Amino acid sequence: MQNSQDALLGGRYQILDSLGEGGMAHVYHARDLNLQREVAVKVLRHDLIEDPAFQARFLQEARAAANLLHPNIVTVYDFGHDASRYFMVMEYARGTDLKTLLRRRGRLTVAEAVDLGMQICAGVGYAHRAGLVHCDLKPQNVLVAPDGRAKITDFGIARALASIQPDETSEIVWGSPLYFSPEQAAGGPPSPASDVYAIGVMLFEMLTGRLPFESSDPKQLAELHLSAPAPSPRSLDPKVPPTLDQIILKVLSKEPSARYRTADQLGRVLTTFVAEPALASSAPFARVSVSPEPVYDAPTTAVEVPPPAGIDWTAVALGLLAFLAVGGLIPLWLAIYLIR
Repeated sequence: MQNSQDALLGGRYQILDSLGEGGMAHVYHARDLNLQREVAVKVLRHDLIEDPAFQARFLQEARAAANLLHPNIVTVYDFGHDASRYFMVMEYARGTDLKTLLRRRGRLTVAEAVDLGMQICAGVGYAHRAGLVHCDLKPQNVLVAPDGRAKITDFGIARALASIQPDETSEIVWGSPLYFSPEQAAGGPPSPASDVYAIGVMLFEMLTGRLPFESSDPKQLAELHLSAPAPSPRSLDPKVPPTLDQIILKVLSKEPSARYRTADQLGRVLTTFVAEPALASSAPFARVSVSPEPVYDAPTTAVEVPPPAGIDWTAVALGLLAFLAVGGLIPLWLAIYLIR
């Protein structure tokens, strides 16, 4: 985009700076002049929007993505087109993407990886309940905020790209074949179990610092996803607990029916894993930190219940005297009444 500092998109969004460029879109930091708030704007590649079928699909999927309101999903505010540019407006989430974080750190601790995995499952599971499949989950599409919260992006765009011609699929739709499922590698339609597989690949990478399948040849990489057994994460890092190792190997099963069917199911399994007594007594499952600034949690206040009060015999005695005094006056009142 020429002169991005002065660009105005849709007569409303002032482009402030470029945030990056991917295979599908160019991302900008912008300001919504109507609501006076910072936003992120994704302007789709020009060659994609030339297809009328894609335009219709993009608008349909953008509407569906705009209905996803969850703390672990980047909120879609608006979408539209300006001249020949199609764009999507989202919340401006500060932090870094998970891929950049992994490049810096190499690998994460078990606690950090499982916590991020549960957050990703929470967001993707919410989308699955709404009838949406992401289709292109990868660390580049997971933003990690300074407080450790994970936010998933690109729901609408990935779904729309799944509608383009099959001969373009390997280059564009699954732009990162390192994370796609065997059924996607075979050219089949994605399902919630396909997203679960991608989450499994990300968990593998977070724990071991490498991917289960690697190749510079996309066709060979697809073949590995289709037929090669996934290595055990524990064989690469003995610090990975055996139970977690089994969970990830199940998620990386070739057959979708052998995996957990939805991200919600995987999330519940990870939650149960965290609650195991052997783990509860070890390191706490704290969120990953992407900022040197400390994160302050609100302290838990214990409310003390006061012990039962003892019997106040003085009060009891005074009460009895008062009762007797009043009771002794009753005969006098009756006598006066009858004399009348």
